[in-house]
Amino acid sequence: MPLKYKRILLKLSGEALMGDKGYGIDAGTVDYMAREIKDIASMGIQISIVIGGGNIFRGVEGSLEGMERASADYMGMLATVINALALQNALEKYDIPTRVQSAIEMRELAEPYIRRKAVRHLEKGRIVIFAAGTGNPYFTTDTAAALRAMEIGADVIIKGTKVDGVYSSDPMKDPKAKKYNQLTYMEVLNKGLGVMDSTAVTLCMDNGLPIVVFNLRGKGNIRKIVEGKNVGTVVRGNDGAGVKKKNK
Repeated sequence: MPLKYKRILLKLSGEALMGDKGYGIDAGTVDYMAREIKDIASMGIQISIVIGGGNIFRGVEGSLEGMERASADYMGMLATVINALALQNALEKYDIPTRVQSAIEMRELAEPYIRRKAVRHLEKGRIVIFAAGTGNPYFTTDTAAALRAMEIGADVIIKGTKVDGVYSSDPMKDPKAKKYNQLTYMEVLNKGLGVMDSTAVTLCMDNGLPIVVFNLRGKGNIRKIVEGKNVGTVVRGNDGAGVKKKNK
């Protein structure tokens, strides 16, 4: 079967690694994610990943509790490195070559982020996990995902969540919440749907990069997405093409 996407950026929230725990990393959940990623790696998909750090520390919450925002954000970036190393370990148990590249230099733990090197890893069939966000405070891991996706020439951002797409309101709280199968970037921004933060959505809009939001807990969902099947919610431009602009 022809594949719709050949190079992807998978965005995972830190909370996704908690499983049903209230904090930290659930080994069974990380192993499940590794198996899902292994499934598409075997298809020849070039895979990059950005993970949040909310299961350990969220910079915004730290700043609300009186911590200086920049310091809180740097702590959040370090939390993403912990998550990246956990996922790398799980992937390598399945003999999947994986590299962690950090926007904050820490050579004993990860490679420094170098765009050309990241692309080369992908071309050689290695999974690349981008850690430490953009390396700058005040930017979320959503924005880091959009930025890295542009830099490496990804075909799509695939964002894993706890629900099966984007809804008009929180489906966990509102039984009348409506699920959207497709949305434009402007609809996401105007309706404040919270697919990703506004900076990330705008960056994707300016570069024509589609976003697919799906339920991470649905077995085989990532495979279905790269095969072009209707899973979750697709966010793209008004023309419906959602084709990434090519650099001239």
